[in-house]
Amino acid sequence: MASMDTDRTTPRPARPGRVDALTDVPGLRVGHARRTGGGRLTGTTVVLAPEGGAIAAVDVRGGGPGTRETDALDPRNLVQRVDAVVLTGGSAFGLDAASGVVAWLEERSRGFRVGPDPAQVVPVVPAAALFDLGRGGDWRARPDAALGRAAVEAAAGTDVGAPVAQGNVGAGTGAVAGGLKGGIGSASVVLPSGVTVAALAAVNAAGSVVDPLTGELYGEWDRGRRPGEAEHARALDRLAAARAESERRSAASVRPPLNTTLAVVATDAALSRAQAHKLAGTAHDGLARAVRPVHLLSDGDTVFALSTGDRPLLPEGADGGQDAAFGVHLEAGALNEVLAAGADVLTRAVVKGVLAAEGVDGPGGVFPAYRDLYGPDRTEG
Repeated sequence: MASMDTDRTTPRPARPGRVDALTDVPGLRVGHARRTGGGRLTGTTVVLAPEGGAIAAVDVRGGGPGTRETDALDPRNLVQRVDAVVLTGGSAFGLDAASGVVAWLEERSRGFRVGPDPAQVVPVVPAAALFDLGRGGDWRARPDAALGRAAVEAAAGTDVGAPVAQGNVGAGTGAVAGGLKGGIGSASVVLPSGVTVAALAAVNAAGSVVDPLTGELYGEWDRGRRPGEAEHARALDRLAAARAESERRSAASVRPPLNTTLAVVATDAALSRAQAHKLAGTAHDGLARAVRPVHLLSDGDTVFALSTGDRPLLPEGADGGQDAAFGVHLEAGALNEVLAAGADVLTRAVVKGVLAAEGVDGPGGVFPAYRDLYGPDRTEG
């Protein structure tokens, strides 16, 4: 009988969500739009919040960020919720994609209400850009408001809980990580408490995602397949040749290379703005596990955090009762689980983005995919 009681109270282990992606957080939708061919290799990704918006925060740690409306997310400031977050290529030029998302939201009276008329809204749409200029061959090919509108329309056209396209899509279209083709990756986890935590990353790093000594992905150091020595030596030679060829095709030869990895980490746990800001900050630890070095002057690494607030951090009746101090302790423990999970899912999102990416050989450079160098059987589960 005692063992049966123990079995009842043993918490179930954390597990990936239904589609193992950001959309496992109820209400969130993801849409991509891209431009390829004719010298173009860039795109935009939009994370669309449910009606009424989501609590949002941001933590910027790269030395060369390109952002818009991030100051509005300071916990000390007025606006509490946002309706969308934009991740885009095109460096500072690509931030124009957010204008298309703002216009789409205004047409639907979604945004921060500033007047008595429901149509009197100002959509607050934080955005961050990664550097992919010239990677398709045309330096002036970059996202604009029309591409942002296409991405938000794609998000709105998906079902709640739909799978998220990964690899060379959206903001990952022109992404490169340490000479390898980067891309969009997404992952999720459902905690024993029932809280869902998920991440989406656009992997575009100045640092490497691969251990140069072994060929293993940094984010899979504890469970990845280690390539053989000969396989790794061949991969290094191919990567060196690709880098040399990319330098020859001068459009992509910015020195030093400029990059930026962007991410959105989200949860259905009800977080305050300050707690969401902490989630954005600790999620950077997951980025640091998967990319080395990270947060360089030539990166603009930015992590947004979203809370849809559907699920309390503590279940009903678990607030410590009359003991307020104990209640604070319980809440801190529950929040710690969310914070730790945010870092973990961001690491996995980076790995999935790298493994989903497809190599590119175009006028802007040669960017082989990890699976081109180390075999097509490399899949992340």
